[in-house]
Amino acid sequence: MSDLGNKKILSKNLRKYIEISKKERTEIAKNLGVSYSTFTDWINGNSYPRIDKIEMLANYFKINKSDIIEEHDKNSYYFNNESKEMAQEIFNNPELKVLFNSLRNTNPEDLKFIKEMIEIMKSKEE
Repeated sequence: MSDLGNKKILSKNLRKYIEISKKERTEIAKNLGVSYSTFTDWINGNSYPRIDKIEMLANYFKINKSDIIEEHDKNSYYFNNESKEMAQEIFNNPELKVLFNSLRNTNPEDLKFIKEMIEIMKSKEE
């Protein structure tokens, strides 16, 4: 793929992860230790970062390098919008992430018990 294509892909993916992070561009540039103008050039597809900067971006957003530099079919990640929203909520909330990860390998009987306990707790709140 051409350098221009790579810049466009990086730009699109970077914009996506900036939006997901809900952080200002100036804050991200400062946290990464790069000038705002350099960061803006990456976002606008005017320049392409070196591999060490790509790795730094991936670490910052807690994603894989491929998530920044490769084109992804947006429909391939989720079956529907509900799945997408749930995944985003888990990504944004550390407590949900821990809970989700701990329940992944729970046997079905224990999972059913946990679900019932949560329903009981929710009914007490109401």
